[in-house]
Amino acid sequence: MTTDVSHYFTRSTGDYFFARWGRPIVPVVFGVQDETLSIVKGAFEALCALAGHQMAETDPELGVNCMVFFFQEWTELRDVPDLDRLIEGLLPLVSRLEAADANQYRVFRFDPDGGIRACFVFLRMDAALAAIPAETLALGQITQSMLVWSDTAFNNTSPLGQAGDGPVILRPDIAALIRAAYDPVTPVASQDPSHALRLMARISVSKQL
Repeated sequence: MTTDVSHYFTRSTGDYFFARWGRPIVPVVFGVQDETLSIVKGAFEALCALAGHQMAETDPELGVNCMVFFFQEWTELRDVPDLDRLIEGLLPLVSRLEAADANQYRVFRFDPDGGIRACFVFLRMDAALAAIPAETLALGQITQSMLVWSDTAFNNTSPLGQAGDGPVILRPDIAALIRAAYDPVTPVASQDPSHALRLMARISVSKQL
């Protein structure tokens, strides 16, 4: 089982890299109507409640620290005021994403202790993303913004699941992993593969409670 946990934080380069939010999350969502806005914020609230992590009205340094952008074409990001100041290399990044015909991308920034300081979520609403119900899309995206997962973590399987005709929910094993990752006794960041053992230990303890 340790191998399974390690997989979620072992990058395609073979390096282990884990980080969680080290400060309260202050989200803002751009490019959606009020109905979808409430769904996305509801997903943040649900994931923070699961993790035992805080949300806040403002970040004392940044104002907001988690920005979610919905748009139709990558080129729209070039016109967002001051975004190039927040994301180094924005213009070449946009060009690469356009060339790859990507429909999503996440950028993280980190505090000195390695914890997540800020996150930028970009969603180009192509036909594939537009076909996903808003609740499902929001839950999946916010799940992937709660931790710095491996770039291959969800290549072959989604963090979400569905039993029969029931609603789409967070998979129980992923939920348990997020709770363990936010346990105060574990570090906010680690590049040591043995960190996976600590996560497995916390998951085992929680199952016994």
